[in-house]
Amino acid sequence: MKGIATITFSGGAGSVTGSNFLFEADGKKILVDCGLLQGVKLADDINWEPFPYEPKEVDILFVTHAHVDHLGRIPKLLAEGFRGKILSTPPTRALAGPMLDDAAGILRGNPHFALEKIYTEERLRETLSLWQSVDYHAPIKITENLSATLLNSGHILGSAMVEFIFHGKKILFTSDLGNSPSLLLPDNERVTDADYLVIESVYGDRNHESHAERRAALERIIQENYTRKGTLLIPVFSLERSQELLFELNNLVEEKRIPIMPIFFDSPLAIRLTEIFKRYKDYFNDRAQAAMVHDKYLFDFPGLHSTLKSSESKMIDEVPNPKIIIAGSGMSSGGRIIFHERRFLPDPNNTILLAGYQSAGTPGRLIQEGVRTVRIGGEFTVVRARVVTISGYSGHKDSDGLLEFVAGMEKRVKKVFVVMGEQKSAMYLTQKIRDNSNIDAYAPERGDKVTLEC
Repeated sequence: MKGIATITFSGGAGSVTGSNFLFEADGKKILVDCGLLQGVKLADDINWEPFPYEPKEVDILFVTHAHVDHLGRIPKLLAEGFRGKILSTPPTRALAGPMLDDAAGILRGNPHFALEKIYTEERLRETLSLWQSVDYHAPIKITENLSATLLNSGHILGSAMVEFIFHGKKILFTSDLGNSPSLLLPDNERVTDADYLVIESVYGDRNHESHAERRAALERIIQENYTRKGTLLIPVFSLERSQELLFELNNLVEEKRIPIMPIFFDSPLAIRLTEIFKRYKDYFNDRAQAAMVHDKYLFDFPGLHSTLKSSESKMIDEVPNPKIIIAGSGMSSGGRIIFHERRFLPDPNNTILLAGYQSAGTPGRLIQEGVRTVRIGGEFTVVRARVVTISGYSGHKDSDGLLEFVAGMEKRVKKVFVVMGEQKSAMYLTQKIRDNSNIDAYAPERGDKVTLEC
């Protein structure tokens, strides 16, 4: 043994959101992510409690990707004294600005907190001034005995695993692992030689449909909605799920697999992010890159209407059925989708398609569980519309995929820490790892600190 390193699970343990891990080695304090904890609300009250570490003592913050549950508390970190480096891939840095800007706009409207002191325009600019871009596989020397590398996790554009090497021992933080193969992105990189592994477990207790099954299901749901002359609502996350769904719909329209009808892309943030996607097409997989060579309108096809202005959004209601409305947020806890849900959920001819993860307690999860009256944006709404779920469009690996990822390092890994999942999901995956191998797996709780012998 040459050195001691520690991991403190400051967030992202016992919950899907709020990713925040403190890694300490060789006298350096390093954070992996600093995200918002999101449950019923965009940001739960716990986010405004003091950090369990001293922000001004943190040397480096690695941001694995641009979802707000991985970067949403960075302005608060700066407000409490952090002035270290922020490191991520170039696409993550490009996407971070709009994502933080959008979150700030929503959070400033909460009279409960003095958020104007944290999420100021000046603080957001300061955040980006500390932010440096690092390519995949570029070596990052931290000390003589400690280095880091970013590896492609295949989750969203620019998403990364963080691999630390300390005295020759490899400590890997997967962050969110992609549901490979993706329509747009390369598969996550395979790692077989980690000594310690911190792995997500969002879908640790269940599997997705196959990619062929999910496409067939989407096609069938669209056709059925067309036949019923209804409105198909699709709540989406603005980052990645929106773009992947547009790519899928583009293919279905071009192949004449679905009828022509108005399709509304009603998310200003998603529209902004889609423009960034076009700038970073080199990060797409070979299939998507080839498609963009032949189709420069990959995210814009016949029948698609992108609505930036709120006045345009309101006019969607008056467009005759059948039609499709794609809008944020993905869990129906905010964004423009809530206005469409209040309008269209009471009608049994309409359909709501849930194509992403729904956190416990969110309106989306309640709708998914069959609640007939749900509070959406402060108003109670009756749910008579048909409710359908396609999990195959999730950006996360399913249970079998996670087990396969862990199995690849069975001969070397000393311990696996299962995080970023509801308790049931994390415990299920932990037990499956133990049952299927000789690997020592453990699901830490928030605040736990572990020592790694290196």
